[in-house]
Amino acid sequence: MAQAYGENLKQAMDTLRAHKMRSALTVFGVVLGVTVVMLVAALITGFDYQIQENIKQFGADTAFISKWDQGFHGGNAPLEERLRKPLTLEDANAIKEGGRSVKSVTAFIQTGWMQSHTVRTKAGEVTAIDFRGVQPNFGQVYANAATLEGRFISEGDDLHREKVVMLGENVAPVLFPEGHPIGKDVMIDGTDFQVIGVVEKPKGGFGMGDEDRRVLIPFNTFKKTYPSADELNMRVQAYPGRLDQMVDDATEILRRRRNVKYDAKNNFSIGTAAQSVEEFHNIMMMVYIATFVLSAIGLLIGGVGVMNIMLVSVTERTREIGVRKAIGAKRKDITWQFLLEAMTLTGAGGIIALVLVNGLVFLIRATLKWHGMVPVWAAVLGVSISVSVGLIFGVWPAMKAAKLDPVEALRYE
Repeated sequence: MAQAYGENLKQAMDTLRAHKMRSALTVFGVVLGVTVVMLVAALITGFDYQIQENIKQFGADTAFISKWDQGFHGGNAPLEERLRKPLTLEDANAIKEGGRSVKSVTAFIQTGWMQSHTVRTKAGEVTAIDFRGVQPNFGQVYANAATLEGRFISEGDDLHREKVVMLGENVAPVLFPEGHPIGKDVMIDGTDFQVIGVVEKPKGGFGMGDEDRRVLIPFNTFKKTYPSADELNMRVQAYPGRLDQMVDDATEILRRRRNVKYDAKNNFSIGTAAQSVEEFHNIMMMVYIATFVLSAIGLLIGGVGVMNIMLVSVTERTREIGVRKAIGAKRKDITWQFLLEAMTLTGAGGIIALVLVNGLVFLIRATLKWHGMVPVWAAVLGVSISVSVGLIFGVWPAMKAAKLDPVEALRYE
């Protein structure tokens, strides 16, 4: 049996090699459909890795609290959000004192997304910086604020409103190309600050957005320098295993302090890393569904092409089929010959798609320092689908060939 299948497979390969152009055109639709599935799976895998890495940097046991709802606003937030009163440092202290599941709270303040800031030295300048006033425990609650060089902002710096600054890992080399920025001065919006440290760039970013443009100064120094700044946000850290309880505690405290009625929605937002991951996966599931629909169209086109080519092949090889039957070939031998030919044709398309996608992913990884890869399940699924297309659409031509009368087939010219 195995020998018969091997002989049929050999004949199928010989036929495909004899008709290279026809085989290539036939397999194009299969290559297209399988490529879409594998490529999207690779992209989603890469994005999922980046999301997971970014979340680790923020801290999986933390929640972010803001007066603004989560998501991109682009300067066009709804009126209801714009009318909300800002969060305050007293709110942060109340959460720390009243939340039984709260391990730590850190607050940071900014001037709002519409105001741009610039930091400069004689050697260079950086515009559109991520400028914040932070508390001394910012680097402990935020897992992505590790000190690369120098020291972090201290309690004394914050208490005495010292004009000290920490620079992001990508900011420091621009301002101090010669290196060694610690102890040197920079000018932020016309005010001199002394550099005390460099913040390590968060892991997980890639491409053009992989830049750390953070510039951090003490919270109270920021308040003194920018008295009108009221864009305060906070990140709350929970004790191990108590994240959900911490979110409930913080929500209850803020609703009470901000006079939210029992039947009204929150006039602030609180979100966790787990919620962000869930939202991302929900979006990706919709992408997967759309991808399979698009790839199904390509596979259908490829399958119809395979069926038509195989029907033509049956017609061209009618006399050959008659000869095989005359010397003892059975119906199942003829059937498997043409089925294997169709499956080999589409299976080759799946292999070609796998090679193409892996090559493309390799180029993206090398160019953008991206961690995407074709998942094993996607590779197996793609090749399996391609072979299945040949099996399904090759049934009719194979059965037509198997049912030919050997006498009539031998007379065919």
